[in-house]
Amino acid sequence: MKYVIGLDYGSDSARALIVNAENGETLASSVKNYPRWTEGKYCNPSINQYRQHPQDYIDVLEATVGEALSKCPAGTAAQVAGIAFDTTGSTPAFTDETGTPLALLPEFAENPNAMFVLWKDHTAVREAAEINKLCKQWEPDYSAYEGGIYSSEWFWAKALHLLREDGDIRKKAYSIVEYCEWLPALITGVKSSKDIIRSRCANGHKAMWHEKWGGLPGEDFLVELDPLLRGFRDRLFETTETADKPVGTLSPEWASRLGLSTDVTVAGGAFDCHFGAVGAGITPNTLVRIIGTSTCDVMVASYEQMGNKLIKGICGQVDGSVIPGMTGLEAGQSGFGDIYAWFKSVLEFPLKKILAKTTIVDIATKARLIEESCDKIIQALTEEAEKIPVSESAIIATDWMNGRRTPDANQLLTGTIGGLTLGSSAPKIFRALVEATAFGSLAIVERFLSEGIRIDNVIGIGGIALKSPFVMQTLSDVLDMPIKVCKTDQACALGAAMFAATAAGIYNRIEDAQKAMSSGFAKEYRPNRENAILYRAIYGKYIKFGTFTEQMAGSEQ
Repeated sequence: MKYVIGLDYGSDSARALIVNAENGETLASSVKNYPRWTEGKYCNPSINQYRQHPQDYIDVLEATVGEALSKCPAGTAAQVAGIAFDTTGSTPAFTDETGTPLALLPEFAENPNAMFVLWKDHTAVREAAEINKLCKQWEPDYSAYEGGIYSSEWFWAKALHLLREDGDIRKKAYSIVEYCEWLPALITGVKSSKDIIRSRCANGHKAMWHEKWGGLPGEDFLVELDPLLRGFRDRLFETTETADKPVGTLSPEWASRLGLSTDVTVAGGAFDCHFGAVGAGITPNTLVRIIGTSTCDVMVASYEQMGNKLIKGICGQVDGSVIPGMTGLEAGQSGFGDIYAWFKSVLEFPLKKILAKTTIVDIATKARLIEESCDKIIQALTEEAEKIPVSESAIIATDWMNGRRTPDANQLLTGTIGGLTLGSSAPKIFRALVEATAFGSLAIVERFLSEGIRIDNVIGIGGIALKSPFVMQTLSDVLDMPIKVCKTDQACALGAAMFAATAAGIYNRIEDAQKAMSSGFAKEYRPNRENAILYRAIYGKYIKFGTFTEQMAGSEQ
């Protein structure tokens, strides 16, 4: 019997899944929050700064794998054949010549600029704008495979921003690494930046790497963008690899720390949504939606279907980023569940600022009242919002509270709500926010369709897909398409396990691992025809309201 470990590193926590490589059965799992991130360290939401300490990643790696193995039958660890990581992205950090992230050096241990810059960090808006301007003046246009628009969420914008902001970083930084590349390098004992195996998924999407122009953007382009980037291209890499290929085996140190053998194969790393799409069973003409705090929308297409198409306004199209031998397509929304969480936090104000100070009840009772009320806000909103007919959806909102990822990235955009009256209740506003996230999803679907990419099936994965029938039914009605929900709540970690099994030689192709290890589907939502018709008209209002919002944002710049 062979087992594999899939490690899924999300925004707030990491989970380890120990899987039977023969049939995909989960033996055990463990989830741990990042300790420093949980405390809110190194982040400043007021300026959209979100940084994560690499020590958090190390801590949860040991904790999750150790706990998961402790739940397994004796002897399981000796039968583990492979391990693979997926992570958020683009989440880069500067390293020294050994490939060590600068935050792991004593002098940078508390410097946020030395840490990994989380995907949703938008401090590099200015730099992204400069990259876009130069790309449109340059031949070739290095943003061509990023949908024609480079985002502040990505590799070069973040690197340049940090170099400009921090002189100490400028002096020490030797290279740059995505954290889906760093974790495999860490546990295989890589001691030099040049020896890190680079991810096709990460760099094809976010670092503008493409074989057509010989890898990364040219040195002349980077220096023209800013002389601070001089030399980084030579110290980075020329080639990238798909995640089904092994990058090595566990080093003696990490085999000991994880309680595994040095024979364990370590697969290449990739972004969480891409492994999640594989774990959900992605095939051509299937749109997989990873629905959580934000969304990531992933498709694969054959080379014949893609031809010479360049899909405008999406996050990227990369050969082998999802399934080797196919072109991976990525889109997504910068805010989805985060928008519901924002509204919840608004409604929590009187509980946390008024009830918290009351002297009517004792401290313990007060704390329980606040906790119970906060926990039930979304549930209560949902129950009331479901009772509101679509025909009474008079409030229109946009889903850009964290900027817009696709179609046509613009991180300067902000959310808007219109059509409010004195009769606009909290459930009505909540319903409008749910509809806004669904309309943003439809905009992505329409972009794929208008660019000649056929969509026959939609699959939803993630916590919202499994736990919120109201959101999923609204999404099905707005898209006017059935949506299957993946049975497992750990599709990303399961996808990682599939890549671990393939890299370890248990399967020859990812598609073979998918067939053997898939979890299947828990439920299918089908559109209500009457609601779907009504939503087409409301979607038109969303588009007009969005256009107005974007024009106003442009006039203020």
